[in-house]
Amino acid sequence: MNVIIDTHIFLWLLEASRKIKTEHLNILKDKNNTIYLSSISVAEIMIKKSIGKLDVDFDITEMLKQMGIKSLSYDTDAALKLIDLPFHHKDPFDRMIISQGIINNFKILTLDSKFKYYDCELID
Repeated sequence: MNVIIDTHIFLWLLEASRKIKTEHLNILKDKNNTIYLSSISVAEIMIKKSIGKLDVDFDITEMLKQMGIKSLSYDTDAALKLIDLPFHHKDPFDRMIISQGIINNFKILTLDSKFKYYDCELID
């Protein structure tokens, strides 16, 4: 299964947070699954770092390698899909991750309840 993790899931993984459900950790650790972090999440982290809303002091590329998470580039098809998405969610980063999930037919792992209003596959 191909899974895009939302930005907060990635940050929680780095912290070894207990906020991540055991069943979600099992999915993330399953070698039969391919786990992706969207380039949109990287942009979100960098923007929040640059304005002082997030303190990150690690190399994201290196962390992705260490964690076995692949980077998923945002492409034109995903951008074009944004026109079809209703505005249940106003966060542009999340809307772009949703469009990637839909276009690529990937499941999305998030705890953001607004994602359920979209025609994307979520991991419960």
